Amino acid sequence: MSTILITGASAGIGAATARHFLAQGWTVGLLARSEDRLLALAEGQPRAHVLPADVTDEAQVAAAFARFAARAGRLDVLFNNAGMFGTQAPIDEIPVAEWRRIVEVNLTGMFLCAREAFAQMRRQTPMGGRIINNGSISAHVPREGSVAYTATKHAITGLTKSLSLDGRPFDIACGQIDIGNARTELLDGIIARSPDTPPPVMEVGEVASTVLHMAQLPLAANVQFMTLMATKMPYIGRG
Repeated sequence: MSTILITGASAGIGAATARHFLAQGWTVGLLARSEDRLLALAEGQPRAHVLPADVTDEAQVAAAFARFAARAGRLDVLFNNAGMFGTQAPIDEIPVAEWRRIVEVNLTGMFLCAREAFAQMRRQTPMGGRIINNGSISAHVPREGSVAYTATKHAITGLTKSLSLDGRPFDIACGQIDIGNARTELLDGIIARSPDTPPPVMEVGEVASTVLHMAQLPLAANVQFMTLMATKMPYIGRG
């Protein structure tokens, strides 16, 4: 039986992915700050393990990963998903405290979770596993007013590449999925701000099924970078 720990599992892409993996028979660790939402998601799911933790807190992250490994026996996959968009504004209107808040969640939080996953995968028997980082279309092309979010998502690409290299001796694969306009609460907020010109969207279930495809590959194969987006997004083309 395969095991996966999903961060940011209480809503959006994380929750949709958790439901899909549970439906496929995986043992799933649900990590997020909102314990109530995680408990609701895990209700009636004996293979779901609720792991309330703040991804920016080193001690909480370490304890959550240790609990899951002890319960599940091993960690096959980490879906490193937790993140936030933050305030949408030009750079001179972004308080430094807001910049630091977004960097803590989107970059430091993903580092801490990858660090714990790597350590567990390196020492378990049989050795190895897979880390899937949630990047973004913003890792390539940004939205307006997203300097902090965009900077962190570019950094995640570097994290993915470094983990891929460092994981080779230990059979730890690392890949990245860059998602564009999956219908979640975050995108609903963007749509609400532009009701006359809503962006093209895709269903969030498409993300969940794609993450499952990446996770099910044998460790001898890896999706290094995957771009999954709404077909009519203006990602390809010139202005």
